Order: sequence, then structure tokens, then C-alpha cells
Amino acid sequence: MVLIVDDIKANIIALKKTLELHDIDVDTAESGEEALKKILKTDYCLIIMDVQMPGLDGFEVVKILSGNKRTKDIPVIFLSALNIEKKYIFKGYETGAVEYITKPVDSDLLILKVKTFLKLYEQQRELKGIKELLSKEIIIRKEAQDNLEIKIAERTKELVLKNEELEMKNHELQQFSWVVSHDLNEPIRKIQIFIKIIKELYLADDAKAVDYVNRTIKSAERMQTLITDLLAYSRLSSQVKPEVTDLNVVLQEVLSDFDYLIERKNATIKSNELPTIDSIPSQLRQVFQNLIGNALKFSGNSQHPLIEITSEIILDKSFESPTSPEGKFCRITVKDNGIGFDEIYLDRIFIIFQSLNDRQSYEGTGIGLAIAKKIIEKHNGLITAKSQVGQGASFIIILPLKYE
Repeated sequence: MVLIVDDIKANIIALKKTLELHDIDVDTAESGEEALKKILKTDYCLIIMDVQMPGLDGFEVVKILSGNKRTKDIPVIFLSALNIEKKYIFKGYETGAVEYITKPVDSDLLILKVKTFLKLYEQQRELKGIKELLSKEIIIRKEAQDNLEIKIAERTKELVLKNEELEMKNHELQQFSWVVSHDLNEPIRKIQIFIKIIKELYLADDAKAVDYVNRTIKSAERMQTLITDLLAYSRLSSQVKPEVTDLNVVLQEVLSDFDYLIERKNATIKSNELPTIDSIPSQLRQVFQNLIGNALKFSGNSQHPLIEITSEIILDKSFESPTSPEGKFCRITVKDNGIGFDEIYLDRIFIIFQSLNDRQSYEGTGIGLAIAKKIIEKHNGLITAKSQVGQGASFIIILPLKYE
């Protein structure tokens, strides 16, 4: 059940009807105090909360919820028509909300988000049920030692079935991600087409209007990139069989894709001989694309960006491992002379949606390095970085030569 909290009854009625049209069970509260009383008595899948209310406002209610063990994991979507400045949006996320939407609300997008959170809630409940099942399994095994082999066989069969069921759910979730990506991309493409037509036919002589249109087009492009990156991130959970891969070929394909940008930035790319390893070529191509793309993007004011890709065979799976021709791992370093970053933020750069730079100056979704980390970990490898502000950055990758 979804709880709507708003001190304006008309808003509650409109939103309630919208959700009920999509067969979503709804409960309502007209103040923060009433909402808290209901939340303590009823289990809700999602709370849609107005920010500005008399008495307890939305921020205060969510802060109270986040401090309670039973309610801290209930997802909250903030809706606000007045508090639309960045500081309020940041405050909303800091208090524990999963989303902050400004009014007027796009009802289709809101329904999509609500359905997504409800689906996640259902899957979490299923996972919790499986966890409880496994806990009971441990108790049963401890209590029934005489019949241990028979019980293990029975439970193993049950767990295999549950695992198959989970794999099916995972496949369904990937299909869902694809559908969401497609359905979100289509209206964005139409926005881009129509806004460009308006710009060319009606706004050629209005410089201010052209500027606004260009900003709109840019925002649509950023949204399209975000959707594409999210889809790529979700696909990494699928199982693909590794194959023998010449990393030199992979690197050359990536550099070929960046030909225009390398020439425009007057960049120099240096690399030594890379090894041949067992891997999923398309995924490692994505790693090189992200690292080299970032190096070119964050080259700053350098007149001659320099990117060096080096490789060496090492003894064991460690960043500090000594080199050895008999080693079973390789250490690949992608080094640049760009703007760099402060190493105190090292843990943040590999987390999805985290970006250390101004999105206005450097476009990006904050997903690229998260994708790179997930790919390297799927290959049983490691990735880290070394950097100083203004002194460039070095990304270091450890990969096994043979798949195990």
C-alpha cells in the first residue's frame, strides 16, 4: 500500500485517483503527525510526501522515520511545488528520500517510478522470505542430525528450485529494465525532434529563445545518456562465457572510436604490448572506453593531453605485486595528465551516480566508473586509482590471465 501525505486535500484526491487508476492501493494523511501515527500501525510499500506542511514538515517526518528501525527502509518520494531549489533537493536526499520530484508532476513518470519501487518492494519481500527459509534450514539441520543426508538432499533440491526461480526473476528484471529504457527513450527522442523543429522554424531570430532551446536539447541528451548507461549497468549481471582476448585488438578498436576526439584535442596516446587473456571482450572494451573517454574529457586546459597505457605480468593478485614472467596476473595502468582528483574521494568515484566534478563543465552520468568496477570484479580482478588535483590520474587494473 502507498501512503500519500499532503496538507491540501485537493492534491491528495488528484494523486489518489491517479494511482487507483493503475490498481495501486492508497492510504492518505493530511499532516505529518497523522502520517507518523499511521506509519507506526501499518506497513507501507512507499510514501509520497509533500515537503511543506504546517506542524511537522516532510523533512522532519522522514528524519523521524530514518531513526526508527522498523520504518527506516520505507522508500519516500518527496513532492514539492515551492521548495524546488537545489539546496532543498539535496536536503531531501540527505534526510533519506529516494526521489525528489518538483511540481507540476508528470503523472506518467510518477506512475512509472511508483511501480518500480513497488516491484522492488515485492522482490525484497521475496528475498527476505528466502533468507528466512535459509535460516529455518540451519535450525532444522541442527535439530535433525539422524536424518541429515536425506534432509540435505531434500533441501538442496528446494534451494536449486529457488535459485532457478531467482534466475528467472533476474531475467524478468533485465527485461523490465530494457522496456523501461525503451519507453523512456522514445519520448525523449520526440522531445529532441520537435524542439529542434521549433528552433529552426520559429526561433531563428530570437537569441534568448534559441539559448533556452539549446539547454533543453542538452538536458534531453543527458537524460538519454543516463538511460543508456543504466541499461548497460543492469546488463552486467547476465552470464557470458569468457574467451581468449587480445587486449591490443580491444584497445585499437577503442582508440579508433575516439579518433575524432583525439585529433580535436591534439592528444597523444602511448601504449606498450598488452597481454592476451581470458575475458569477455565487449565488457573490457567498455572499461577501456570509460577510462580513455574520462582521460580525454577531464584533460582540463592541457594543450597536449597525454594518455599512457602500460601493462606488466605480475606474480599475484595485488596492486603492489612484483613483476614476474611466470605470473598468473597482469597489471594494466591507464595514466593521464588531466585535472586529477583528491584521493580522499577515491571510494566515491566507483559508486554509481557519484561524480566529483561540476556536471555543467564536465558532462557525465556518474555511472562509467561504476560499470568499469563491476566488469573488473566479474573478471575476478581489482581496480583502483592514484591521483592528485591538477596532476593527472592513474587507473590501475589487476586481471587474471586465465579464467577460473
